[in-house]
Amino acid sequence: MKITILSKDGILKNIEEGRIGITPFMKGNIGPTSIDLTLGNKFRVFKKVRKIFHIEEELNYKKVTEVISVKNGNYLLLMPGELVHGITIEKIRLSEELAGWIEGRSRFARIGLMVHVTAGLVQPGCDNKQVLEISNMSPMPIALYPGTKICQIIFERLEGKAKYEGRFKDQVSP
Repeated sequence: MKITILSKDGILKNIEEGRIGITPFMKGNIGPTSIDLTLGNKFRVFKKVRKIFHIEEELNYKKVTEVISVKNGNYLLLMPGELVHGITIEKIRLSEELAGWIEGRSRFARIGLMVHVTAGLVQPGCDNKQVLEISNMSPMPIALYPGTKICQIIFERLEGKAKYEGRFKDQVSP
């Protein structure tokens, strides 16, 4: 099986042909093999809970979290070891022949910021914003500013077609 990652030219061609949609789209965010994505101003933060949270197939993460907004020019303070969910400003639409992978940017990884902890796959056929599992693995507090190009998406061509129909297919909030 051959893995095909799209180059800048391939990304532009797929955008032009309608197989990739990004709203809002800024051509200057395209790199050699990825597109930078920006951090929105809504975050899902964890409540201070002292009870055991059971990991089961039908879990409800909303019971232990709440959504907050950060106003323009302000930041969310992320303490060492803390995890929050952010969301991209960009809405990503992929055809059934493409999948994507969210990756952090090395400039932020070098100071201990992890942008997606476990769920970096962007499913084929998606049409939504991307939730980011942001974690501070550094020994110092980190300020997260909405509007920062915080991560990148890499596109991969599938062998065949597929379409995601799961519970998060229409997500627009973290």
